[in-house]
Amino acid sequence: MAYDEHLAKRVRPLFKRKKGFTEKKMFGGVGFLLGGNMCVGVWKEFLILRLGLDGYETALSDPNTREFDITGKVMRGWVMVEPEGVDDDDDLSEWVNQAVKFVRTLPAK
Repeated sequence: MAYDEHLAKRVRPLFKRKKGFTEKKMFGGVGFLLGGNMCVGVWKEFLILRLGLDGYETALSDPNTREFDITGKVMRGWVMVEPEGVDDDDDLSEWVNQAVKFVRTLPAK
């Protein structure tokens, strides 16, 4: 299954004016990077978020999230958001903002 292009189109404007933004096809999906650091991705129908360990633990309490695991190995600090969790544009924006806030704490590559 290809990645959800409609979801990617909804994510792009949330990054367009952010300094250091790049978009890259990867892992059968698309990644949105800030300062060379992966921040958000779209893989299949899921929104992938890099939230760090604290944000990760909090996010997993949401019923629309699960651990990021596409290879059989969980990536702690990352979550996958089910489509129902990003149906609303405000919800999508809030998730993306959480990831941006975390990634802005990382040194640029």
